[in-house]
Amino acid sequence: MGTDGKPLPKLYKISSRNASKVQFSMLDSVNALRLAAGATEVSFDSKLNAAAATHARDMSVQNRPWHFGSDGSSPLDRVARLGYPGIMLGENISETFETELETLSAWMDQKDTRDVILDPRATNMGFAWHQESNGKIWWTLLMGS
Repeated sequence: MGTDGKPLPKLYKISSRNASKVQFSMLDSVNALRLAAGATEVSFDSKLNAAAATHARDMSVQNRPWHFGSDGSSPLDRVARLGYPGIMLGENISETFETELETLSAWMDQKDTRDVILDPRATNMGFAWHQESNGKIWWTLLMGS
């Protein structure tokens, strides 16, 4: 118990065994939110997933959550580099110790990140993370059409 009398938070560790569960939990949750808002469902795109994974790891290396890569690349650059044939609509990022659903909730609380998730033009999603040994998670979500 903490000094406030509440239980101390547990370390949220994503194992390789439950990685696909985490990824599909996010997709299902995003699609539920999109349907409730009147938007169509999205599906994973392997190129967007790869771009998200690359950026999550790069943010960890840079030790800062921002949209530019250590090589100066923008989200548009990273998606194009991987050959995504569609239009990249937006990128959400986070540096946190929270779960994917807590992170999604935080994104939904902010207009700019909520707009990325609910963009009615979106048909594809990429989602990935990098977790450091101390438990910190760098999340990246991309939407495209």
